[in-house]
Amino acid sequence: MDKKNLAHNVFFTLKDSSDKAVNKLIKDCNTYLKDSPGILYFSAGRLVKEHNREVNINDFHVGLHVVFVDKSHHDKYQVAEDHINFIDRNKDNWAQVRVFDTYID
Repeated sequence: MDKKNLAHNVFFTLKDSSDKAVNKLIKDCNTYLKDSPGILYFSAGRLVKEHNREVNINDFHVGLHVVFVDKSHHDKYQVAEDHINFIDRNKDNWAQVRVFDTYID
């Protein structure tokens, strides 16, 4: 499995969900997380509030989406200094963080 691409999706629910706080988290995602080795795709953005069908989950404020070449690159990212700095800078405003990791073809 280690040679399959790995999609790492993180959904942040914030204590302070003001536009300023949401923008800060998105900016910090781009500043601290975007340039890790082995990333094939990276994006961070805010919830699409107008999508409110029964199947939509709307209890988060920011989504982070990263696709890695493989699991080993994901694992290195998790302990990288920039990732740790990102967590330290932002964790006080997190009410909930949910992580969904999947192998993709």
